[in-house]
Amino acid sequence: MTPFTPALEMRLLNDFQSGFPLVRAPYAALAEALQLGEADVIASLGQLVAAGKVSRVGAVFRPGAIGVSTLAAMAAPADGLDRIARIVSARPEVNHNYEREHRYNLWFVVTAADAAALARTLAAIARDARLFPLSLPLVDDYWIDLSFDLGADRAHDRIEVRRRIGARPAESPASLSYADRALVSALEHGLPLVPRPYARLAQGAGMSEVSVLARLAEWLNRGIIKRLGVVVRHRALGYTANAMCVWDVPDADVTALGEALALEAGVTLCYRRERALPQWPYNLFCMIHGRDRATVTARLAQLAQSHRLGRYAHAVLFSRQAFKQRGARYGLMSAAGAVA
Repeated sequence: MTPFTPALEMRLLNDFQSGFPLVRAPYAALAEALQLGEADVIASLGQLVAAGKVSRVGAVFRPGAIGVSTLAAMAAPADGLDRIARIVSARPEVNHNYEREHRYNLWFVVTAADAAALARTLAAIARDARLFPLSLPLVDDYWIDLSFDLGADRAHDRIEVRRRIGARPAESPASLSYADRALVSALEHGLPLVPRPYARLAQGAGMSEVSVLARLAEWLNRGIIKRLGVVVRHRALGYTANAMCVWDVPDADVTALGEALALEAGVTLCYRRERALPQWPYNLFCMIHGRDRATVTARLAQLAQSHRLGRYAHAVLFSRQAFKQRGARYGLMSAAGAVA
């Protein structure tokens, strides 16, 4: 096996976060690009997963394209935070769960097959935690989880992606077949690290390999899948400073400002969410990641000056700890009447 060098690790982590090959032997295609053997690429990706630097190789679905989701927040008492965080993280519908510096100190993402299932999950969390969560559904996404810049300014990539899919809701499928649901459920765990991963997915979904490749290409083209590739864990890569910046922007101005911020270097996520008045007046959200707090703070100050963000009421919520971080689970097979 070719030695697993830092240069090889960086290329695997940085160069293949999107545009993953839709061919029968994708790891062989990566190997050709890297001038390695297919077994070397598969083994190296396995090492990155085992080290916690890679979550999976797989699909990131656009919010609202399949199932439903919301960002939720709770004001947990300091002496009960860990207990309440465990209650929240235990729910299979919760994929991200963070402590942040604010009165609303516990922030988590809930996904479900439909609105009724989402409401039941939030109600169950409220019952078990004895706290009512704020629910802040997505309204528009300007830049969400397309890739994580590892030492590179990908402004050109952002402009190209925005040109192609824009800041618009994804075209949702009118209905998902049983095979579609099975394929989505299989993708939630990532592509298998085997020479023919799409064939393995096809077996689980009751589809042919050719059909899986065609369906994934269609979903990518329609914006239902935002990207297909290596999904990294930023904390394990040293990007431990994470600030969620929020502003109360007049509804007539929020789209223009959100689209402008989405193109800025250092902005990893940017989106508009519903307010939860009177507790939460903010509607524009922006995530900035960095290796240290000073870097993130300095970048936020630059953005505030460039875009006159001081005009708006705002808050900055640095993360303190991550209780849970994994890919979304939509529970589509349960909704279809099959065992999840």
